[in-house]
Amino acid sequence: MGNCWPKPVDALPPTVKYSNPPSVIKKHVSTPPASNTVVAEASGDGGGVTVSGKIITPNLKMFTLAELKSATRNFRPDTVLGEGGFGTVFKGWVDDKTFAPSRVGVGMPVAVKKSNPDSEQGLKEWQAEVKFLGKYSHPNLVKLIGYCWEEKTFFLVYEHMQKGSLESHLFRQEGAEALSWDTRLKIAIGAARGLAFLHTDTSEKQVIYRDFKASNILLDSDYNAKLSDFGLAKMGPVNGDSHVTTRVVGTYGYAAPEYMATGHLYVRSDVYGFGVVLLEILSGRRVLDLNRPNGEHNLVDWAKPMLPDKKKLRKLMDPRLEGQYPSKAAFQIGEIILQCLEPDPKIRPSMNEILACLEQCNAIKVKPRDRNTSRDHRNYNHDGHRSPLHVKKTASGNVIGKQVHHATINRSY
Repeated sequence: MGNCWPKPVDALPPTVKYSNPPSVIKKHVSTPPASNTVVAEASGDGGGVTVSGKIITPNLKMFTLAELKSATRNFRPDTVLGEGGFGTVFKGWVDDKTFAPSRVGVGMPVAVKKSNPDSEQGLKEWQAEVKFLGKYSHPNLVKLIGYCWEEKTFFLVYEHMQKGSLESHLFRQEGAEALSWDTRLKIAIGAARGLAFLHTDTSEKQVIYRDFKASNILLDSDYNAKLSDFGLAKMGPVNGDSHVTTRVVGTYGYAAPEYMATGHLYVRSDVYGFGVVLLEILSGRRVLDLNRPNGEHNLVDWAKPMLPDKKKLRKLMDPRLEGQYPSKAAFQIGEIILQCLEPDPKIRPSMNEILACLEQCNAIKVKPRDRNTSRDHRNYNHDGHRSPLHVKKTASGNVIGKQVHHATINRSY
């Protein structure tokens, strides 16, 4: 199989050639536009079905605070699944048909996200979650079951994802078994499908996810990836506009440079974030880590020169893979990453194109010579440390990362 991308990438040697990308069939469904108001009742939207997802009539359960207390054993500390900028996530149990609270181990497990009392993100992000996850259904989007708003506190109830976040497997879990090449690619493909669905014009607007990162990719018991945390999602541009202008929020390192510099948010600003996560999956390194040697703090800056070089690429690969990956597929994914990280959003590929290329890479299997791949750089730091913001310049010379308050805390749900 040839390389995926037709467009040249900056700093690539002239000997590198690109074939045409695989053809992508897009299916569009005409669906009435969503209401601008955020409600969890039936909105009258149609039930248009897309390739593997659909726009649904919201059918969310309105939980009472008493029910959520019962489901989580009064939000006991030993039920905590994680914490983030919005609040704390607790594990609870409900009946799998009625969603009434049940005893531990009976019915189905759920994740209950409770806002912090002093959270400035509370109401706005709660509304966005209900708006988007109440409207869209897709195998690679986490399922929102219901909500609650009592005592000035906001609650969201999701399906429970047994394996936690991609971030926890790549960086945090001490002594955990390393993700295999096949599992990493499965996760990348699942996340790409979810993002491609959001970017497909299923109604009058596309959805810009805006906070694509490893901690927002949740995994079920079979490592199927689902996108979570739609608190920062935005509807895409309309009326022929190329972008929407909004305040800069998100997580530094994953946010596209044009967005950080100007506040201009493009659909393909998400593609930049996908490229960063794909690089983390390949390398097993955090996008920002000041515990690493000088010159390696910023993963994108450090890795870019290695991606187009097959020999240097081995130095970049996660040593926990122990050489068990197809070098041809790894090189082609390196090309995908370079295209995703293009400074100009117009040059970046679409998520449908990326998905098609990843599926081609998934068909490439390990050859005997790949088993002898170098296993250098074993002394990686996977202690789960979250690095502070790091100032860098874009290709156009714009400095990003000055305004620390633009970055949000990593969230698991």
